[in-house]
Amino acid sequence: MKAGMKLKSAVCDTEVMVIRGSDTVVECGGAPMSAERPAQRGTINPAFADGTKIGKRYVDAAGTIELLCVKAGQGSLAIGGVALMPKEAKPLPSSD
Repeated sequence: MKAGMKLKSAVCDTEVMVIRGSDTVVECGGAPMSAERPAQRGTINPAFADGTKIGKRYVDAAGTIELLCVKAGQGSLAIGGVALMPKEAKPLPSSD
């Protein structure tokens, strides 16, 4: 998984772009994501059906993986069964 690579869900419309990554398998809706969408969609695992939002960045707890959602969908992102969380915005410094 390299920066700039696009991944597509096998179970919903979700598409993400890799901002920062390593050699791990990203899952959406409980199924592995790949560069190409399969001909037939699988079913979403109810445990991973929280959805993704366009324009949001998703990260793992360690901050080693960062994905940008470029197309929203019904499945939620995970790595190894552990859900990714939306990245919090950094507060801007105040200008006096």
